[in-house]
Amino acid sequence: MAAKPPKAPRRRRAGWLAAGAALTLAAAAADAWMQLHAPLRLQQPATVELALGQRLGSLLGQMERRGLFDNPRQRLYLVAYARLRNASPSLKAGEYEVPAGTTPLGLLRLLASGKVILHELTLVEGWRFAQAWRLIQAEPNLSHTLSGADTAAVMRALDLAGEVPEGRLFPDTYRFPKGTTDAAFLRRAAQAMDRLLAAEWAARAPGLPYSAPAEALVMASLVEKETAQPAERAQIAGVFVRRLRLGMRLQTDPSVIYGLGEAYDGNLRSQDLATDTPYNSYTRGGLPPTPICLPGRESLHAALHPDDSDSLYFVSRGDGTHQFSATLDQHNAAVERYQIKPHLRP
Repeated sequence: MAAKPPKAPRRRRAGWLAAGAALTLAAAAADAWMQLHAPLRLQQPATVELALGQRLGSLLGQMERRGLFDNPRQRLYLVAYARLRNASPSLKAGEYEVPAGTTPLGLLRLLASGKVILHELTLVEGWRFAQAWRLIQAEPNLSHTLSGADTAAVMRALDLAGEVPEGRLFPDTYRFPKGTTDAAFLRRAAQAMDRLLAAEWAARAPGLPYSAPAEALVMASLVEKETAQPAERAQIAGVFVRRLRLGMRLQTDPSVIYGLGEAYDGNLRSQDLATDTPYNSYTRGGLPPTPICLPGRESLHAALHPDDSDSLYFVSRGDGTHQFSATLDQHNAAVERYQIKPHLRP
């Protein structure tokens, strides 16, 4: 009977296989470590967007097709690492800027940070709501859920059913992540105005002829349209406040222009001043029924903290400033000097 072969060589072969497998795993681990810590192929910052509900592997595939990985192993190792660490639930949807020099692990940390790109949109002081609305609807980084909605529907979406939108948005520069809805943007601007109006109303000067904060907002819009000079805002508000107290008509051209709507062609004529509308402050007493624009912080403060001088009139000097007068005779002289015969000014 033949002798059995010795077992020692078989054990050695098994040992060699185990050692080879260990070396292979060690090499793979070393390669994975290097690839996960090696920079992505970015010469400059790149923008990537993880859509809501999108899998990490799908985003990484998009990035690979854009040539953002140095080699395919970077993507494969990152997918494996994320699965091993169960990282996907911590990732936050949004648009991210990936700086040059970012590694795959750095990319994963960025996607978990929620530090998304913030876009900017500026609502300008003195704009009408219609102008702000057109800008908002044209913004490509907002999600448009109110396209085609009329003003009433827009106000319902803001939980302001039955109210007019004019003057209700605070003019400011707003930063927002891509995909923010137009309704959410509008709600944020409306809430900013509500907070400011409430704070200014609580700290208002005593004895003002306003029955409610809404009337102060109307006054602020008149001040906003009458002057771009910060130093004049309280003076303009003071003139209007004193006129209200005396029962004088405000006689402010911007409110007349607002009431003319599309009929206004850039020139305000005497016949326009005589054309009665709810906003014609030459034919009607008191404040206009609504604001006529988006007033800024300074104009709102001026409306609630007017100056206490005795001026009742003002006229443009033609250089962006105004001449204020206490009497009609003084005012007529100022009109003669600055409007009728401006060439005679010293």
